[in-house]
Amino acid sequence: MTNMDRRGVLRLTSAATVAGGLVAGAGGAAHAAPGAARRITLTGRRTGANIPEVLTVGVPYFVRYELSDAQGDGVGTENAHCLPVVVGLDGSSVLATLVLSLDDGLITAATAFQRPLPAVTESPVNAQPWSHVFAVTGGTEAYEGAAGSITIDHLTRDENVLTIDLADASL
Repeated sequence: MTNMDRRGVLRLTSAATVAGGLVAGAGGAAHAAPGAARRITLTGRRTGANIPEVLTVGVPYFVRYELSDAQGDGVGTENAHCLPVVVGLDGSSVLATLVLSLDDGLITAATAFQRPLPAVTESPVNAQPWSHVFAVTGGTEAYEGAAGSITIDHLTRDENVLTIDLADASL
């Protein structure tokens, strides 16, 4: 993992919070040279969460996933911090920040999304797939100055697929 200090992570996370709701992106080839457009696809398995039984406006929760690449090798973690701002019977509107702590650096992102679930915790049985998009707000090491988007497809309650589209910095 990267040797980022806590202050640096908080600074990136704060930047992600400020950028909540923005969506941008571009695609490209995986593992291209730094600065070039590239696409990275990772899978995640949930390893932690503190989602309350009933979502409440202003009460944050987090979700953590272990990430692996196409070969199944572990490459880091995904940590999402979520804040419901509207809660209803048919779902909730949530502000979220995302920190991907990857072997070669950090990527931060932010979004606002409509969570298409009841106001109670999602059921582990018969969960409905859904997705949302985060705007990349920054990065460190191999992702210094990162821009683009991260699409997260929630296939089941405990599994997701991340598609990270990083824009060409020269565009």
